[in-house]
Amino acid sequence: MTAIEIREPGPPQVLRAVRRPLPQPKAGEVLIRVAAAGVNRPDVLQRKGLYPAPPGASDIPGLEVAGVVVAVGEGVTDPALGARVCALLAGGGYAEYATAPAVQCLPAPTQLSLEEAAALPETFFTVWFNVFERARLRSGETLLVHGGASGIGTSAILLGKAFGARLIVTAGTAAKCAACRELGADHAINYHEQDFVEATLRATDGRGADVILDMVGGDYVARNIAAAATNARIAVIAHQGGAKAEIDLRPLMVKRLTISASTLRAQSVESKGRLAAALRQQVWPLFATKRLKPLIHARFPLADAASAHKLMESDAHIGKIVLDA
Repeated sequence: MTAIEIREPGPPQVLRAVRRPLPQPKAGEVLIRVAAAGVNRPDVLQRKGLYPAPPGASDIPGLEVAGVVVAVGEGVTDPALGARVCALLAGGGYAEYATAPAVQCLPAPTQLSLEEAAALPETFFTVWFNVFERARLRSGETLLVHGGASGIGTSAILLGKAFGARLIVTAGTAAKCAACRELGADHAINYHEQDFVEATLRATDGRGADVILDMVGGDYVARNIAAAATNARIAVIAHQGGAKAEIDLRPLMVKRLTISASTLRAQSVESKGRLAAALRQQVWPLFATKRLKPLIHARFPLADAASAHKLMESDAHIGKIVLDA
């Protein structure tokens, strides 16, 4: 099969197409003939040598795919041979074939193409776990999402609105803000022109946001506390603006805030399988009733993964980037 490997840590040009043997599914796994793979920020970090694959995972980048099951390992009855699936991976997605634990596979929604289905797992797993399970977002509450035009951000808009939340997002350009509003955000804040703390408080009549999804970290942590409502929950999922933060504990205590943080890739197969089951029950029916549809900004051939990474690093995209296998 054709696969994309990282020749050495470095710029996008270190990604190269090579020939690799087809992986074989182990017990509890399936082999997927990949139609498309999603491109995510962790792939870029892995390429740079900053986010190595977990022990036992493929060295090939790629954390999500969609395609057709062509072989199953011992003990697997679901998904069946021939099933259209999308799957969360610990690695190996940038290839024509990939293995995945069966419990981390979900049916590709019939309303979506396989390209669109490939854009779901990484972001939907992340948003469901952090916003709905850990931060306990409820209908009628206000969700503030940083990076609203990113893959995570656009997915958070879709899911937040589907479950009755009010959405405030931050983004870096007028075009990105407009795209977020078109997708369903109630307010979009251009952080180059407005202070998001003041804008969030103004949009909520001084109350603040009930849940904040933060992928920036750094000085945003203290500013999130200022923008938070009493009893709010702040979920940190990345630290693109810095891994260290200094905060004043007094407003944290006075507002009775909760700050949680997580990564997805390092979690166990059992944990990811539980998340997949929750998504299948709680979210997958919404593709029909709420007409959920991921926003795809660009598609690239698998062999041109370097161009996909260049686009990701330019921060010019709105929504997801996909590789067609």
